[in-house]
Amino acid sequence: MRYNWQQKDWPNFKYSSDEVEKDLYAFSEKAGRLSGVMEVLPEELQFESIVDLLVAEAMKTSEIEGEYLSRKDVMSSIRNNLGLNTKQQPVNDKRAQGVAQMMVDAQKFFEKPLSENILFNWHSMLMKGSTGIEVGVWRTHSEVMQVISGAMGKEVVHYEAPPSSQVSTQMGTFISWFNKTAPGSPGEIRQPVIRAAVAHLYFESIHPFEDGNGRIGRAISEKALSQYLNRPVLLSLSQAIEAKKKEYYQALKKAQRSNEITPWINYFVKTTLEAQENAEQLINFSVKKAKFFDKFQDKLNERQLKTVKRMLEEGFNGFEGGMNARKYISINRTSKSTATRDLQDLLDLGAFIKKGGGRSTSYILNL
Repeated sequence: MRYNWQQKDWPNFKYSSDEVEKDLYAFSEKAGRLSGVMEVLPEELQFESIVDLLVAEAMKTSEIEGEYLSRKDVMSSIRNNLGLNTKQQPVNDKRAQGVAQMMVDAQKFFEKPLSENILFNWHSMLMKGSTGIEVGVWRTHSEVMQVISGAMGKEVVHYEAPPSSQVSTQMGTFISWFNKTAPGSPGEIRQPVIRAAVAHLYFESIHPFEDGNGRIGRAISEKALSQYLNRPVLLSLSQAIEAKKKEYYQALKKAQRSNEITPWINYFVKTTLEAQENAEQLINFSVKKAKFFDKFQDKLNERQLKTVKRMLEEGFNGFEGGMNARKYISINRTSKSTATRDLQDLLDLGAFIKKGGGRSTSYILNL
């Protein structure tokens, strides 16, 4: 098996975008529309929408790699890094701190040319609390770097990256390519999603770090999109990838066996468009949250407000199974009679919508 980097034409990727021309146009059109929506929102709501998108990205980019973080910890870490918490909320999970710090840094400084130093800093942030691996440097171990799956003794090798001795040179070439293809540069790739797709594949194929390559590779793709838009891109690429994770790995595996990457381009463009559609839903959700609080906040007691905020923390997909008396009691440490009375009050106010009946009664927010 000869991988892409072992072939004579590496890294001269060849592709056609004919199959996704409509999707590329749709991306630009939606990007303009999303930007317009954000501009007319109040500043506070703009920040909330950005926080929600960053939380989605941080959560999902970690889940793709098998790390499941607390949404509360990630949100608090992101708000801390953006300077939005008036009272600093302590977060003990180093992983949540690290991924949040990297996400915010990538968004704040998207316009900066890519550099070795930026990538080393991202890796150091991302690997907070990690032990036993080299942090903030290219990998140096002599062992073969392989992407594998399966139980011990039954491992399946999906990909084998260039040896560590080649990484510094390969990454120097990659960084130069990324900056030369940026908007306004001599080798500009005019379609932002195409550049993001190639950047992700190129970086993942080098696999320069001992760990964290997938998360950093996705951040590089979003940097490419942001540079074209001249503002932080409003989407969570990782959320769209994680929803169909098997397709992602299959597309990546196929692309790493040839430098003719049209199928990868097709996959990536469609996934980016899905991510954009998810972002529209999330921004709409932020608007609905704001309207909900404008209408009901002054009418809710402390227990009801705590419950509503807990439900909204779960994002636009909602609190799994809805709210019921048992969950309400658990959240507020209150009696069954108080929980029943509070829930009925929320229903009478129009803040809740009732689902089911009897023992199966549950409630969802009326957004």
